[in-house]
Parts: sequence; structure tokens; C-alpha cells
Amino acid sequence: MTFSVIAHDPATGTTGVAVASCVLAVGARVAAARRGVGAAVGQASSPLWHRDAALDLLLRGAAPDDAVAAVAALPEADDRQLAVVDVRGRVAAWTGPGCDGEAGHRVGEHVSVQGNTLSGGVLDALWAGWYAAAPGLPLAERLLAALAAGDAAGGDRRGRQSAALFVVGDDEPVDLRVDDARAPVAELGRLLAVDRAHRLFREAYGHYREGEAAEAVPLLRRAQELAPGDGLIATWAPRILGVEG
Repeated sequence: MTFSVIAHDPATGTTGVAVASCVLAVGARVAAARRGVGAAVGQASSPLWHRDAALDLLLRGAAPDDAVAAVAALPEADDRQLAVVDVRGRVAAWTGPGCDGEAGHRVGEHVSVQGNTLSGGVLDALWAGWYAAAPGLPLAERLLAALAAGDAAGGDRRGRQSAALFVVGDDEPVDLRVDDARAPVAELGRLLAVDRAHRLFREAYGHYREGEAAEAVPLLRRAQELAPGDGLIATWAPRILGVEG
């Protein structure tokens, strides 16, 4: 009922996961990421604690292969799916033979894509979407590109309802969730643009407070482009742009 991509960016040290499903609030139920540890998804019939157990094992020094093997050895694992990436970029995944419909995973360097109850070709689309995204993009944008490719290929064959994106490793994580929407992956993309706009706004506001108009104005302009009509940015824009003149 779910498809996802987990990955690590060795250039920035960030680790993250993007996930979408036909169920309500998939971000609260399937995916988790911890700074300094890694990211995990527990899909199909996996109980909530599987993802956390995998991350706990990483925290104690286990490799992703060992963490996934430990969960796969539990009773009734045949209809469960798990993928794990740590902060060293090591990746492991498990798809039980009892997972419904088209189900599987694909593991590469620093990345894994996985899903179950899928429309045909979704795993291939996730994989291709990850590698089609420019390697220089921030990890959040690259994860979203892969997720969007899987969604465009059909995604969860039963429909669309929720999506989420988590990236940790920077001082300010990306933590975005769409709990109930007709086009959750597209809405997740909109939220990521707003997230980026607010980060630029906060940077611009810092320069504004320091009297640095030349630095503040272009940042604010870019924030307005990313999130036109945003209330917070619109409230402060006249003050910051007024400094320009």
C-alpha cells in the first residue's frame, strides 16, 4: 500500500526518506529519521515499532544489514517490508514474500527504493527518478523527484491519500507531511517550496535586523517567488524592501 525512497547524501551528510501511500497520515505511520543515526521505513503490514527498532539497532552500532535481518527474523515477517539507511550511507532492505500485489525493493549506493501493492513499473520509475535528479540537488529535492516519478507511474494501485518527507543532518531538518489530499505528492512539493521560502525569509530577516539591505532584498525576492502569497513573507516584505530605497 506504500512506496518510498530512502537515501544518504555523502556530500552534505544528510539522510532522509520520502514516502507516499493510499492510507491516512503515512508520515506518522511508516517513516522515521534520526539525526546522527539514519532513516527507516516499515511498510506493508509492519507494526509501527519496526522502524524505530531498526533505528535503535543502528544507534547501538549495528549495520543496516544486521538491523534488517533482525526484523526479518521476527514472527510473521513474510508480509512486511523494511528499508534502512545509516549516516555512513550503508543501505539494506527486506521485502517479505507475502507482501501484496507488485512488491519489491532495489538497493543501490546510498539509496533504496521499495513498495508494495503497486501499479506496474513503479519501482523502475522510483529508481529512474532518483538517478534522473541532478546529484547536486539538495537531498530533499532529490528524494521528492524520485517519489514524484513513482507517483506519475501509478503509485499505490488503490489510490492516493498521504505523503511525507524527512531529511536530517542539517541544523534545521526537513519534516513535512501531507496527511489527507487528493494529490499528496504534488502537495508535498508545494510544501517543500514553502519550506525553502521560509528559510530564505529567515535569512533575509537576519540581514534586515543587522541593517544589511543589499543582502536581505535578493533573499526575500527569491522567497516571494517560491511562495507567492505566503502570509508571513507578505507581512514582512514591505519593511524589508523599504530598506532598499
